Amino acid sequence: MITRCCHWLVRISLLGLAAAGAAEPVAKTTYSSDQLMTEMTRLITAHFRVDGDWNLNPVRGWTPPSQAAQTWQLAVTEFPSLPASTMLVHFRLLADGALVEDTSILLSASLMRSVWFARQPVTAHTIFNSGDLTTRLVDALRERDALPASAGDDSYIFTRDIPADGLLTWHDLARRPLVRRGDLVDVTASEGSLSVTMKGQALENGAQGDQITVRNLDSHKDISALVVSENRVEVHF
Repeated sequence: MITRCCHWLVRISLLGLAAAGAAEPVAKTTYSSDQLMTEMTRLITAHFRVDGDWNLNPVRGWTPPSQAAQTWQLAVTEFPSLPASTMLVHFRLLADGALVEDTSILLSASLMRSVWFARQPVTAHTIFNSGDLTTRLVDALRERDALPASAGDDSYIFTRDIPADGLLTWHDLARRPLVRRGDLVDVTASEGSLSVTMKGQALENGAQGDQITVRNLDSHKDISALVVSENRVEVHF
């Protein structure tokens, strides 16, 4: 009798464990316009890989599917070639693996990005100084030339006067010349572990990383050299 009771207790215990381990069924849900825009934003962000926060809205209303499903999957099958304020995107929507829609949607888009504005008047040919500037959010799809707040350092100079509260663009900056035409420069020539430094004359202006022509003062031979710092260039053989 005791043995039979033990068998029943073991059986009941196993049944209880099996019931406890059974997964709860996933509830079926519909797919909303908000879900479409959230997933579309994620996919477009991953595709274009540009700085800023996307804001997408359908130009015309999109009608969500009427059925419910346990799983929904959105796949963009054709992106625009470039990000723009209005974009046509082709997509497929699947419900539990079955195709529900294979269509296109016209989107109104903005890409909000922090950019530089002049805090006070800026004079042309002065070195870039973030202390003279402030940042604001603008739509980079409409202000395409705006200078991002992530760009700009003291290797740049301003190419024109900028009024207070003026928006900075890439056209307002140029690389600061570290070598100027006619200057005497230190030329370091190296081959393997051997290195020699001599004087040369720059025949053109050059910013850091530029290749410029330098004249050897002894041989009067013109050579191509890499600008590495103020009045210093390097030649590698």
